[in-house]
Amino acid sequence: MAITKDQIFAVADELDANGQNATLAAVRKVLGGGSFTTISEAMTEWRERKAAKETPLREPAPPSIADRLNEFGAELWSMALDLANRRLAAEREALDAARVQLEAEKQEAAELADQVTGELEALQGKVAALEAAELTAKSEAGGLRQQLALTGERAATAEARAGEIEKRADDLNAELARVNSQNAELVKVLAGMAKVKPEDKPEKA
Repeated sequence: MAITKDQIFAVADELDANGQNATLAAVRKVLGGGSFTTISEAMTEWRERKAAKETPLREPAPPSIADRLNEFGAELWSMALDLANRRLAAEREALDAARVQLEAEKQEAAELADQVTGELEALQGKVAALEAAELTAKSEAGGLRQQLALTGERAATAEARAGEIEKRADDLNAELARVNSQNAELVKVLAGMAKVKPEDKPEKA
């Protein structure tokens, strides 16, 4: 159930009547809970009404009192005015204290907001740095992939060239073997011819 303004006024009046400072926290404690915003708005109105009621009295004593009581009545009236002014001063002090407390709370909230903002900006900076690092890593990875692809192409070209050279070497070895075989045959023929004597040569017809 929502707390009404009348309930807040009643608690504030009771605290004030008991000589206690009717602060937001004190009123809320007696109420057993409630929104600080609702209590604050109601207490602002309560203080304004209280201040209007307790404005220092400067009017002279009524003629009837002055006539009946003379000096005693005047002294009694002065004491009453003094008491009213002291209560008003006390309420003003309480109001000033409440304002100081409110300003302190506002300052604390502002400092907390600055702290949160600073932490958020720091996190945003870290995120930006991580994003930049990610872009750099992606760029480097792309460059490495290009280098790897180029190296692969070069390796494939070198492998193909090596195959061609190996095939050419095999062809040359085969040709060399054939030439060596022919040379061996030629050496055998020449050796056979050297062994034939002149008289063994057939005569010309």
